[in-house]
Amino acid sequence: MIGVIDVGGGLRGAFGSGVFDYCLDRGIHFDYEIGVSAGSANLVAYRAGEFGRNYKFYTEYSLRSEYMSVRNFLKTRSYVNLDYVYGELLKECPLDFEAMISDPAEFIIVATDAETGAPVYFTKRDLSEGNYAPICASSCVPGINQPYLVNGKPYYDGGISDPIPFQYAFDAGCDRLVVVLTRPKDMHRTGRKDARFARIVERSYPAAARTLAARAETYNRELDAILDLERSGRVLIVAPDDIGGMKTLTRDMEMVKALYRKGLVAAQAIDDFVK
Repeated sequence: MIGVIDVGGGLRGAFGSGVFDYCLDRGIHFDYEIGVSAGSANLVAYRAGEFGRNYKFYTEYSLRSEYMSVRNFLKTRSYVNLDYVYGELLKECPLDFEAMISDPAEFIIVATDAETGAPVYFTKRDLSEGNYAPICASSCVPGINQPYLVNGKPYYDGGISDPIPFQYAFDAGCDRLVVVLTRPKDMHRTGRKDARFARIVERSYPAAARTLAARAETYNRELDAILDLERSGRVLIVAPDDIGGMKTLTRDMEMVKALYRKGLVAAQAIDDFVK
């Protein structure tokens, strides 16, 4: 069983959207799919068979103030309006939900329980037409957004608790994995920004703050593990060679478009890996 993981990364997720557009064009399918943060949105479009869908979100919709802005933050304490992204925009740009949900591959969406700091793994059965709350939860960056409620429980971005969930995929039965990163594969995280945001959320959600403060250590440990697995042939890492200093929410459209193109090129390595 061959699985794929997209780790997300805000607007750097344009790289992953290029990877999956290549897969759609080549008719490449996976048996098991895990999306983290923006990676889950990339996989939704891929599962629905909608080539170029997320490119529009990254390069057009993200420029709207309703999508993300200081005005949003001042009004709601959330910089990114996830209900707009996964609600209002779906009216403007409808998703083929039936095609997405009927894809036979299992689909896992990683979020973080804000109260415990532990990872939570939603499945496609937690989605329904017009209700993409688990994806909103998976994409909810602490310190940037208030936690997102799913069935009354608060959640944060899955990337703070299990940023590269390769072990979850192997435990589910995958033999080999394609892992889509949005940073060069030799780039380890530093914890400076995480520590700053952890201080913002620790009063309300101390467990999530501890998980966030340790994110760099978790990411680096998981990155080193998949690098070892790549050497053994069990993992293929698809990653940009350079991100030009682009941050999670950098709205530089030339950089975003360049990452998309890099994704289209880097994805060519998948052809041989899945044969």
